[in-house]
This record gives sequence, C-alpha cells and structure tokens, in this order.
Amino acid sequence: MDLNLPYDIVENITLEEFNKKYLHQKKPVVIKGLVDKTEAKYWSLQSFKEKFGNHLVDVVDNTNVKHKKTAVKADFKMKLGDFINEVQKDEECPYRIFLLNIFKEFPELRSEFPAPEFVNDKFIGDIGYSFFGGKNTKVKMHYDIDMSNVFHTHFEGKKRCVLFSQESNDFLYRLPFSLFSPVDMENPDYEKYPALRYAKGYDIHLEAGDTLFMPAGYWHYMTYLTGGFSISYRSLAPTLSEKLKGLKNLLLMVPFDRMMLNLGKDNWYNWKHKKALEYANQSLQKVNQLTA
Repeated sequence: MDLNLPYDIVENITLEEFNKKYLHQKKPVVIKGLVDKTEAKYWSLQSFKEKFGNHLVDVVDNTNVKHKKTAVKADFKMKLGDFINEVQKDEECPYRIFLLNIFKEFPELRSEFPAPEFVNDKFIGDIGYSFFGGKNTKVKMHYDIDMSNVFHTHFEGKKRCVLFSQESNDFLYRLPFSLFSPVDMENPDYEKYPALRYAKGYDIHLEAGDTLFMPAGYWHYMTYLTGGFSISYRSLAPTLSEKLKGLKNLLLMVPFDRMMLNLGKDNWYNWKHKKALEYANQSLQKVNQLTA
C-alpha cells in the first residue's frame, strides 16, 4: 500500500482556480484560512459544551462489533456535554458522533460558518454534517453513499485522513453491495489481502481550520489524533453517472444490503467477503500480467 501520492496545500485560492485544478481534475486539496474569515474561528469543544451541553445526540460506540459488517448506526443517545467530557480526556475514546445535521439542530450556528463559495450547490450545499471524536477514535475505510463532493473542515486538534480514488476499489477489497472495506488500515494483512499492496492513496493530516476537499466517491479512513470535531458541506457529483450511482446507492443498494444482512446474517457477509477476495485476485492477476 502506497500512501505517498502528493497533494497540494493552498490558501487564498479563487473559485476559478479551485474548479480548474481540483474539482474538474477530481484531485484532493487542503485549503487553509477559510475558518478565519468566519465567526467559526471561535468554535471549540468547550464552547459547544457550554452552549449546547444539555442537547441529546446520537452516539456511535466503535467497540460494537456489528459496525464491522454493516453501515454505521447510532448505538445510544447521550447529552452533548457528557459526550464532550469524554472526548476532552487525553486518552482513547470509543465514542463518536456521526452525521449530525448541525445547522438543523443548532440553526443559530449557520451564520457563523456559511458554506464556502467552493461548495456552490443549490440542492444540498446548505446542509452541514458534523463529526466528533476523541483521541485515536477511528472511522473505517468507506466512501459516501451519495457520491457527493465533500468539503471537510476540521476544528480543534489534529486529524489524519487517508484517501483513495475509486480506481482502488478492488485493491481495497470493496465488499459487494457495500460502501466499505474489511481491511484493517492500521495493521494491513498483506497475506490475506495481497492486492492491497497496489492501492495508491493520500495520507493527509489536518490541523484546526483546515478544509479538505474530497472528490466524489473518494474512499476515506479517518483517525482523530486528538479530540476534536469537523463539519462537512457537500455538493453533487459533477457527472451524471456519479449522480445516478449515488441515487442507486441510496434507494437500492444499501437498503438491499441491510435486508440481506437481517435475513442472511453472517452467511451474507461471508459471501460478500468471498466475492471481494475474488474480484481483488482478478485485478491482481491483471497487474501481474502487465508487469511480467
């Protein structure tokens, strides 16, 4: 696995430059300075706890083994203040908040962090999803169900983001009818997943105030190096085929996968894993033939 693909870190980039160099080229980029131009520069875990501490939120427990085989769902509800108390500890935390529609829950925040001009989408561009996690909290390798472009702004602390394009689907052992990979990115097993050696990606580290542009369909594996939170704005994928794929994922693929997991339990997951191995081996054979 090669995580040394180069990426740009820019500041004061124009919309025209962004569209030409990154959006249309489907290339990730880190943009600095966007938060400094907004009231969100004052946001912190502590300020959120003080303002919204009694608000109940859905929490994911990463120790739940069910999350390894299916799309993530919340495990329980918790007061945001109590959750942040856990996140602020300088120790590993298994809890995280996933896809909290923050401007729906706290509408007063919208004016403090409006969508950057790069989002430029009249359909979904005003929706802000937030993600919270404690030290060493991890988010498994996956790509987003709707195939949208993502503008992921991190607040407080540091975060690691490992990215791969859709070209690495088979090398990452994408499970059929799923949006995620079974590979342990922290301890990759190259004997079990030999094609993983040919996956080429980006290893990006974000600091507070950084905005990461993830092109439509990009795989991402996240690690909160310290406690913190991020907010993502989105824009629809640029091509019709990607839009249709996102629609198919939402309406057909993921609901079918959930139904089959309920009916087939481990048998369905084991079949998917077997097929992922087969597809990866086919891709691996093609690579070996080209390099022979």
